[in-house]
Amino acid sequence: MTETTPREGLDRAVSAPASGSMTELVSGILTDAQTLIKQQATMLRAEFKEDIRRTGDVAKYMSIGIVVAAVGVLFLVISLVFLIQHYAPSLPLWACWAIVGAVLVVTGLVALYAGKKILDSYNPLPDKTLHATFSANLHLLPFATPHPETQAFWDKNPEAW
Repeated sequence: MTETTPREGLDRAVSAPASGSMTELVSGILTDAQTLIKQQATMLRAEFKEDIRRTGDVAKYMSIGIVVAAVGVLFLVISLVFLIQHYAPSLPLWACWAIVGAVLVVTGLVALYAGKKILDSYNPLPDKTLHATFSANLHLLPFATPHPETQAFWDKNPEAW
């Protein structure tokens, strides 16, 4: 299957004979439309592949950043233990660790509770889109009348509604 470039398609359209029949004209238009659609699909695929590649690069650098930042936070938390012991030398080392651990647990629980409250305030699923997609407008049009056979079915089987 050979594909034409946009320029070749333009050259062919410009050089088309003026005395062609209507069938040839419509055939040429359809061929040009098919070529245009194929070219658009090819461009879309190439753009999508480029976006995926760029997204992969971004994810790689962000992952490295998250890991390095997490290690940094870990060292800061460890240094808090020694900072507490420096300013409260009467506390044993295990108590300093317990204080830092308790603060982290409480902070984590507060963050979890806040996240749960936010999640409870809305539905994360696209319910409006789904409802609009899968619901039907069941209001009768003012001028509409039911088909006699359909109405007879609903009269006999109201539970089916």
